[in-house]
Amino acid sequence: MSIVFVPKKLRGKAKINQETIQRLLDENDQLIRCITEYMQKGRAVECVQYQQILHRNIVYLATIADASPDSMPLSSNSAASGTASISTLNGHGGT
Repeated sequence: MSIVFVPKKLRGKAKINQETIQRLLDENDQLIRCITEYMQKGRAVECVQYQQILHRNIVYLATIADASPDSMPLSSNSAASGTASISTLNGHGGT
């Protein structure tokens, strides 16, 4: 289950820290891998639930970033690996 699922009574009270953000990013990575695997097997219908969770996670992360008074700078390593992952997923092989 996604860590974004928070009971209504606890919403807005959760501490947002680097560990939480990293867990969401790791979860998104796994979701993308599952979606890719299902798509390659021609099982697009099964992808929908994972795409919805991925979408919700991305919107949640964007909301955190927008609400953050000082954006947390990415280290050069995490920025570079994130770009490579996106390029690879788009079929460009990181180039």
